[in-house]
Amino acid sequence: METKVIKIDRKNIRKEDLAEAGEILRSGGLVAFPTETVYGLGGDGLNPEASKKIYAAKGRPSDNPLIVHIADVKDIEKLALEIPELAWKLAEKFWPGPMTMILKKGDAVPKTTTGGLDTVAIRLPSDEIARTLIRESGCFIAAPSANSSGRPSPTKAEHVIEDLSGKIDMIIDGGSCDIGLESSIIDLSGEKPLILRPGFITQEDFETVAKGVEYDKAVIAKTPDKNIVAKAPGMKYRHYAPKGSITIVEGEATDVARYINEKVSESEKAGVRTAVICSDENKDRYLCKNIYDLGSRKHEIDITSALFDVLRQLDTDGIGVIFAESFDELRLSQAIMNRLRKAAGYNTVKV
Repeated sequence: METKVIKIDRKNIRKEDLAEAGEILRSGGLVAFPTETVYGLGGDGLNPEASKKIYAAKGRPSDNPLIVHIADVKDIEKLALEIPELAWKLAEKFWPGPMTMILKKGDAVPKTTTGGLDTVAIRLPSDEIARTLIRESGCFIAAPSANSSGRPSPTKAEHVIEDLSGKIDMIIDGGSCDIGLESSIIDLSGEKPLILRPGFITQEDFETVAKGVEYDKAVIAKTPDKNIVAKAPGMKYRHYAPKGSITIVEGEATDVARYINEKVSESEKAGVRTAVICSDENKDRYLCKNIYDLGSRKHEIDITSALFDVLRQLDTDGIGVIFAESFDELRLSQAIMNRLRKAAGYNTVKV
């Protein structure tokens, strides 16, 4: 399959430029497109065959649910069987934006889209290209991240091309994504609201609308639970992993630096290309040839937007062993550390 790449000017988004992409989606094909979080791999969410193509293109397990993207809030009514009042309140506060809600699904949504579950994940993105594409296609677009399963999520069109060129019909290049981490997912299908994936919208943010919002235990766990049912994308399987091994080091900055420097020295003497992932504040502490600076801890959006790009660059640079600082003290620490722990296979050292 030849994958067509089209570039869209964000300052001049025209519906006619997305007409071909809309036709591909209506015909059951796949289109990768940018959102404010990461690039998504889109197919018609109400077409079982399109959902199957998404799983096949990504190499994604079929019990890992897809998120259905909508362009208007009222579209929830066409996808969900039951819509609690809290869903409308959250939508009013956080949509369009990086929030996904899980609700009991309506009959229109096939279980191939929901990973076999009776619930559906729904999101209304703030990205104008994404919303224009949804409206132009006339489809509700099921879209996981546009990467090969297990790889770091794509924040640039080049990442999508690297993973999926030749496997999908079209890639829309809209430049870099603003946030760089996937949406926060909140489950409203049970007795109490649960955060199933941390993101840019935090527990504290949700608490401004609904008291008693908690994290699912699997989200905040520092060890994997292979027996969980994946009610949301990314809960069950290893994600975001570069080819090299990652070790997260937790502790006081001076202790972390001392430990990492010792391990870097051992690794480099053994002839292994070694790297350190760190913040701008601490980069000068490390005695390593390959430093990957995510940005300042004072500007967390820089860290989130850089993380997946760095994880991919590690592979490009042929890094075999990686040590990463912890970012536990930040407002977005749950989101950042959730991704880092999965990338590391939960390999963490306390010093």
